[in-house]
Amino acid sequence: MAWPLYSASTRPNISTRVTGSGASEKPNVLLIITDDQPLHTEWATPTAVSWIAGQGIRFRNAHATTPLCAPSRASIFSGRYAHNHRVLDNGHPSRLDQNTTVQRHLQQAGYRTALFGKYINYWGVKNPPPHFDEWTVVRPRYVDAHYNVNGIVQMIPGYTTTVLRDRLLGFLDRAALGSSPWFAIFTPNAPHRPSTADVPYEGSEVPSWSGRPSVPEKDKRDKPPFVRSSRYTFADGEDLRARQLQSLRSVDDALQAVRGKLIETGQLDNTLVIYCSDHGYLWGDHALLDKALPYGPAHQVPLYLSWPAAGLDSGTVDDRIAANIDLAPTILDAAQVAPTTPQDGRSLLSNFRREHILLESWRWSFDVRGGRPTWASYLSTTRQYVEYYDLHTNSAGDEVGSGKLFFREYYDLTRDPYQLDNLLHHATPAGERALDIPTLAKQLAADRSTWG
Repeated sequence: MAWPLYSASTRPNISTRVTGSGASEKPNVLLIITDDQPLHTEWATPTAVSWIAGQGIRFRNAHATTPLCAPSRASIFSGRYAHNHRVLDNGHPSRLDQNTTVQRHLQQAGYRTALFGKYINYWGVKNPPPHFDEWTVVRPRYVDAHYNVNGIVQMIPGYTTTVLRDRLLGFLDRAALGSSPWFAIFTPNAPHRPSTADVPYEGSEVPSWSGRPSVPEKDKRDKPPFVRSSRYTFADGEDLRARQLQSLRSVDDALQAVRGKLIETGQLDNTLVIYCSDHGYLWGDHALLDKALPYGPAHQVPLYLSWPAAGLDSGTVDDRIAANIDLAPTILDAAQVAPTTPQDGRSLLSNFRREHILLESWRWSFDVRGGRPTWASYLSTTRQYVEYYDLHTNSAGDEVGSGKLFFREYYDLTRDPYQLDNLLHHATPAGERALDIPTLAKQLAADRSTWG
């Protein structure tokens, strides 16, 4: 469901928790978004783990509400579900109303805003990203990429993560000399396929992996047709995992340099740092090597937050259901900026706790594989209900189709965390009632239609 905007009576008073030099100042904000990074990749990013999670908060139950790049990024920037911001696939970034974005709110509130990396899929490299004072936007590529640097399109030689790191470091030097708070987004391409590692890490050894019960699932008769026909193996997942870990090592090098720069320039204490991925990825789970799916590895993401000046520096673990739609509300809450457009998420700085969350994804008409259908899901910490529909996006990015429901899944996540046993397979009407399916279906329909 969509949650109401904060009122003066419900909004947490962050200033009462801020101590030290940041007590009378709005925080700087650094948002780090990796690309296709699933859970269980912490080995490759020890700085993120020790700095942001270890000296902040680890959200161990975090999700991408639409586990596909462009819709997820639009949700991060707007705080909205995809059915509300209307970026339903990877081909139509212009559908995002830029007036709803966190960068617009912060820029108008006096923040200096900057972007270093990927913005939204299929955003033309010649187009300046709206509401940023400076930017280095990359056309996704790992080596010798084309960039738009403050309006000038150019090829810059070198490994992309390193190029973007250096641009961010320069921004931090300049920001330390100014009087305005800043908001910077760092969005490297790693570990998105082809997951190309920089030379020092290419082919480097990574920890061994024995898979998990869902890699691959042997009996898929209870799964939808596109899953039953998939044939990816453990070896495929193992290879992708290794390459993702290797490409993430340069992201960690960048974080080390960024943390050092924040310390050197005296900005670390009052900088809110958020680390997340736009979504996860399957490593051969259910014989799939993919994203945009309702299975855990696709939508579960790493999410860490640190802000020493506000007392968020103790290395705690938060078990609330968190999501990408919560990031914009969290940032605006910290900056004490009231959003002027509706948001579905809630600030992670508040005490709000949700009982469940909506996940949703659309079949993309431009997706030549055509294997990922449109679906929506009710997800709690203990159960998941999924519906698949005859819907897809057309050439304009609009949802079209009959909407007919053609397959359902239900998983008891307490007993079956790897989603091996779809309890709706051959379930009787009485069995469905025992699983509370009518109630879940009604709730899912309500979630999908909320102010959309």
